[in-house]
Amino acid sequence: MSERLAGPLTAFRQVFDNRDLRRLQFGLAGSVIGQWGYVVALAVYAYDRGGVTLVGLATVARLLPGALFAPLAGALADRHPRRTVLVVGDLARAILLGLAAVGAAVGAPAVVLIAVGLASLAATAFHPARAGLQPSLARTPEELTAANVVGSAIDGAGMFLGPALGGLLLAATSPAVVFAATVGTLLWSVALVSGVPEPPRDHDPAAQPPSKLHHAVREGLAAMVGEARVRVLVGLAAAQTLVAGALTVLIVVVALRLLHRGNEWVGYLEASIGVGGLLGVVAAAGLVGRTRLSPGVLTGFVLFGAPLALIGAFDVPAVVLPAMALIGVGNTVFDVALYTLLQRAVPQFVLARVFGILETVILGCIAIGGVLAPVLIDTLGARGALEACGLFLPVVAIAAARAVQIVDGGAPAPGPALGLLRALPMFAPLPAPVVEALALAARAVNVPAGAEVFAQGDPGDAFYVIAAGALDVTVDGAPVSPLAAGESFGEIALLRDTPRTATITAREPSDLWALARTDFLAAVTGHGAATEAAEHVVASRLARARPALGTL
Repeated sequence: MSERLAGPLTAFRQVFDNRDLRRLQFGLAGSVIGQWGYVVALAVYAYDRGGVTLVGLATVARLLPGALFAPLAGALADRHPRRTVLVVGDLARAILLGLAAVGAAVGAPAVVLIAVGLASLAATAFHPARAGLQPSLARTPEELTAANVVGSAIDGAGMFLGPALGGLLLAATSPAVVFAATVGTLLWSVALVSGVPEPPRDHDPAAQPPSKLHHAVREGLAAMVGEARVRVLVGLAAAQTLVAGALTVLIVVVALRLLHRGNEWVGYLEASIGVGGLLGVVAAAGLVGRTRLSPGVLTGFVLFGAPLALIGAFDVPAVVLPAMALIGVGNTVFDVALYTLLQRAVPQFVLARVFGILETVILGCIAIGGVLAPVLIDTLGARGALEACGLFLPVVAIAAARAVQIVDGGAPAPGPALGLLRALPMFAPLPAPVVEALALAARAVNVPAGAEVFAQGDPGDAFYVIAAGALDVTVDGAPVSPLAAGESFGEIALLRDTPRTATITAREPSDLWALARTDFLAAVTGHGAATEAAEHVVASRLARARPALGTL
């Protein structure tokens, strides 16, 4: 019997019981801290060496290489052994950041910037490779769910713990020491991940060879540029991340020039944004289940910028720290609403490529914002730059409000499959955006009376929900309870990775909705309560149909 996933402690225990998953998650912790831990030291070192101009250039060096490589990173992780990608990527980052530590110690800013830029390039494929490797290490759907819970917690915590720890270490030492400490976390990751096995991978006949990769990227770019609704959403993301890039420079100016605090305060302010981002998860929950998401897009958009104007007017810790937290809240709300609208507006077959290109837009705009911030500071002063950046997003929100509302109204609704999916016990625990995405991915299947949907022994490739009609079920030629509208079938072969355990035949003309294997498994195995509900359905059906199947 599978262990009940009742909370975070149970999730951690599930992962720790699996040696390979445990090593992968601890390796992730080292890699994430390695990704964020040196950010504060880089900003402070650049500020000391070249003022806000060098801080902006450091931001470009940290982000631009990854932005250029992001559309290809996932393909790289798919075409090579994923453990190798993880190990080589983190080892390369460790060597490069070690070089950055030497450059910082001897006073060579150019060496630091070049090393950081190359490290950014090496880091890009880590998360796609981990996401691809993790399912093959899980022994059960419950373990995969637990690993997803732990991985999400590590990612979220690392975004604010890394800068905070880096800031504390910087207060007692120097940027060179922080870079060296980051090398240690990456070597920790390498040591753990190198002990994880590389399971054999099935060949995907649909995968494009490397020579065709640029065609796939071009199709994603065409889907982004050719659709007005998508252009509006990407434009908002570009504006928001432009301010995010400026913030990487402004946060140093606020800590050192306006608050007159030590270097560790750069880490504290970064940590405040991270804490706000976690609090924003609660705020974003209010968007779940809503048809219209434009209020969430615009609210999060404004919240990300307006607090900067407040800091420009009242630069005291009692105002600055909560304002930074509000920025984090706005970032989360904006991301949730924007990404959900994109999922509705972009065809499923190019959605991943559009998001890959969006990552390039985001990182590129952050880099541009980092370059523009010093210009604003030189022109308007520190407070003026804060107020200009803070007012920019509200002004854009007012100008774009009508276009965003049109996008909201024009995005395709999840359709009639949504109600059927929500009514199923295994999908009921899932967040509404996940169920909406499943409804968008569902395809209609019409089955004439007497036709088979599938036969016992067939490979399992889809999950089905009955919209109308009735179907007969037979196991080894013996009839089992028939299926009617509102019921579902096909999950056993998918969850147990076995051939079909029954033959399904339409008793009368029937309308079905079909979910592809990958869509179904990604949704159900990514949520503990959904996995448990699905396993309950499987156990119940196996017990009714043929008790011997319960041993599979």
